[in-house]
Amino acid sequence: MTSITPTTHPCGGCGASVRYAPGTAVLRCPYCGHEQPIAAPARQVREHSFDAFLAQPRAGEVAAHRFSCPGCGARTESDALSTNCQFCATALVADTSKGAQVAPEAVLPFALDRRAARDAMRGWTRTRWFAPNRLKKVSEAESMKSTYLPHWTFDAGTVSDYSGQRGEHYYVTETYTSNGQTKTRQVRRTRWYSASGRVSRHFDDVLVAATGKLPRERLDALEPWALERVVPFEPGYLSGHHSLRYDTEPDSGLEQAKAKMAKVIEDDCKRHIGGDTQRLHEVRTGYSGVTFKLVLLPVWIGSYLYGGRPYQIMINGVGGEVQGDRPYSTVKITLAVLAAVAVVAALVLLYLGQRG
Repeated sequence: MTSITPTTHPCGGCGASVRYAPGTAVLRCPYCGHEQPIAAPARQVREHSFDAFLAQPRAGEVAAHRFSCPGCGARTESDALSTNCQFCATALVADTSKGAQVAPEAVLPFALDRRAARDAMRGWTRTRWFAPNRLKKVSEAESMKSTYLPHWTFDAGTVSDYSGQRGEHYYVTETYTSNGQTKTRQVRRTRWYSASGRVSRHFDDVLVAATGKLPRERLDALEPWALERVVPFEPGYLSGHHSLRYDTEPDSGLEQAKAKMAKVIEDDCKRHIGGDTQRLHEVRTGYSGVTFKLVLLPVWIGSYLYGGRPYQIMINGVGGEVQGDRPYSTVKITLAVLAAVAVVAALVLLYLGQRG
């Protein structure tokens, strides 16, 4: 277990622990309101060679951090990169330059404060189809925690050789009988031709969640992220906010990134084949110049109670996109189904009446 003397940011006015103020570049004291700027980074955001990473010795299981609070002296264990002391609320940030894990290279600072996150949640609850009417009155989560979540980004050059078929449509005239009358119609057919070729593409910042503690599909749904606004990692942005360390290793993340790249490459191959429609039989892709970095993305994670049951929501801390669980109204769903059945029945009666 790693014992850590965490990074802290004391207030220059009263000595209390300051927090990063979302939407700014300052640390603000929650007690006296004193503000102090976050130090300007002395470097640019960097990409790291994936081959160089693979050549390094791999660490075994990473133990939890043991934080030693400089405020009250309490010792706590946590898997977080940043947290608050549970006894005196001092904001604690781990020294990421030490330890077995890859250090964060960049951070996308929170732009939405707690009030803005609450407004985003309120708007979300009011626009849920088939939600109970009382859900619209839920305006604030029972708990709402600003949390930086680890993500990998990958860059790579790709060259893909493919084989498949190009389909070209043509039409033939077909004769058929309807109600005793002979009629003709145009029917589409497709001629298939063998096709093969090579396509290339450079991928930049293919994003993959580096934590399995939250549903991956829901994290993906929080996209897009304003990655052009990331800044070099600086501990001050984490002060007063929770931050998870990654539990998905870079090599596993790269495989997920390749799956995302494969979908784009498949579309490239189909465009290269041309024609009216395409079939792909095989795609062989080579990767070169693979680089990666660890970036921390801001998410408000909250839960609310409805009908005695907790529901979780997540809010993109920059764009305000909301994803989460919600209750459904059986009454509204039943009424919608009955209305649909009534419409179908009316159309059937109208059709039968016209035929009669």
